[in-house]
Amino acid sequence: MELKLADYFSQKTCLVDKALDGFLPKASLKPAVLHRAMRYSLFAGGKRIRPLLCLAACEACGGEEARALPAAAAMECIHTYSLIHDDLPCMDDDDFRRGRPTSHKMFGEGIAVLAGDALLTLAFEILSQVRPTPRYPLAILLSELSHAAGSRKLIAGQVADLEGEGRRPTREGLRFIHRCKTAAMIVVSLRLGAMTANASPAPLRALTTFGENLGLAFQVIDDILDITQTSEQLGKSAGKDVNAEKITYPSLIGLKASEQEAQRLTRLALNSLRTFKQNGHTLQALAHFLLKRQQ
Repeated sequence: MELKLADYFSQKTCLVDKALDGFLPKASLKPAVLHRAMRYSLFAGGKRIRPLLCLAACEACGGEEARALPAAAAMECIHTYSLIHDDLPCMDDDDFRRGRPTSHKMFGEGIAVLAGDALLTLAFEILSQVRPTPRYPLAILLSELSHAAGSRKLIAGQVADLEGEGRRPTREGLRFIHRCKTAAMIVVSLRLGAMTANASPAPLRALTTFGENLGLAFQVIDDILDITQTSEQLGKSAGKDVNAEKITYPSLIGLKASEQEAQRLTRLALNSLRTFKQNGHTLQALAHFLLKRQQ
C-alpha cells in the first residue's frame, strides 16, 4: 500500500507541477523579478496535498482527472500565497520554508507581498478554466473558493492566530483557528474536485465532513511536529509556535492527548468515506499518510 501511495504521489505531483508550469507566466516575462518570486515559492518542493485531495475527490466521484486539474492547480496557488504571507516579518516571521530561504528573504518584503497577491489572483484565473457541469456552473466554483480563501475562513483563521499570541488559550478558540486557517482549504479542495465530477449532494456532504475532520487532524499533527521535530526535518523553523506563544493543541491539552485527538479526528474522517466504498481508497490512503507524516 505504501509503495502504491508513493507512486500516486509521484505521478500526481508531476502532473500538477506540469500544469502549474503551464499556467504561470514565464520567469523571464516582465516584471521578471515578480514572476521569478512566484515560481520560487510555488516550485519549492511542496507535498501538493491540497491538489492531490482535489484530484482524489474527483476520482472518488467518478470524474475525469483532466477536468479537476485546473481546480487542483488553483488550490496550490492559494496555498503557496498563504505561506508567503504567513512567513512575512509582520505575520509569523519565518526565515525558512520547505528547506530554503522564504520569499521575503530572497526577494525582499515588497516583492514577497506582491508575489503572494499575484498567486492569489492567478488562482481564480486558473479556476475559471474548469469546464462547468450540469450541477455546478463556474459561478458556484468561484464562489466556493472565494468564501474559503476570504475573511470568513482562511484570513479569519490568520487573524485569530495573530490575536491569540500571548493570550490564555481556549479549546473553542483553537478549533476556530484550525477550522478556518487549515480545514477550510482542505474542504474546498475536496469539494471543488467533486464538483468537477458533477457529484450529487450526498457524496459532496460526505467529502465535506471528511475534509473538516481531516483538516483539523492535519493541523493538530502540525502542532505536534513543531515541538517534536528539528528544523532540518521540517524544512522550516521548529519551535516557532512556542516562541511566539501561539495557541496550539500541545500547549492546551498536552502532547499525548494531542496525538490521541489527531487519531480520533482521522477516524471520524475515514468513517465519512464509507459511502464511497472502493472509490474512496485513495482518499483513505491519503488520510492515513497525513496522520503518520513526520514533516
